[in-house]
Amino acid sequence: MKSLNRFGVSMEDDLLEKFDLLITRRGYTNRSEAIRDLVREKLVDEAVHKSNTPTFGIISYVYDHHQREFEGILTDFQHHHFKQIVSSTHIHIDHDTCLESVIMKGKALELQEIANKILSFKGVKHGKLILTSSLT
Repeated sequence: MKSLNRFGVSMEDDLLEKFDLLITRRGYTNRSEAIRDLVREKLVDEAVHKSNTPTFGIISYVYDHHQREFEGILTDFQHHHFKQIVSSTHIHIDHDTCLESVIMKGKALELQEIANKILSFKGVKHGKLILTSSLT
């Protein structure tokens, strides 16, 4: 097990109260683990924006299944970016609406550009890209 270092953190009462409510809602049993997770999250955020860092992304988006030619355009686009797009999963939400999740790997800027393009396609209602890295 790695050694642990203790340090003090000072913060205003109202900020600490909000933090305690947050960590309780998220199921943390102590402040230390919550702070460690926040630090890890910021380190990963910084790592994925370095141009040479291996980055992974998941873009999930909801779209209108009946949008004319959308699925063909999307398939062509994904084939064009086959080096970055590892996998995709298609889910039928209802008769008119689908959810797609696409797993990608590459440089953060490349993945952001791919996500921006997909989200701009006519028929996409909304979506979100999450970037991460194995580095911390």
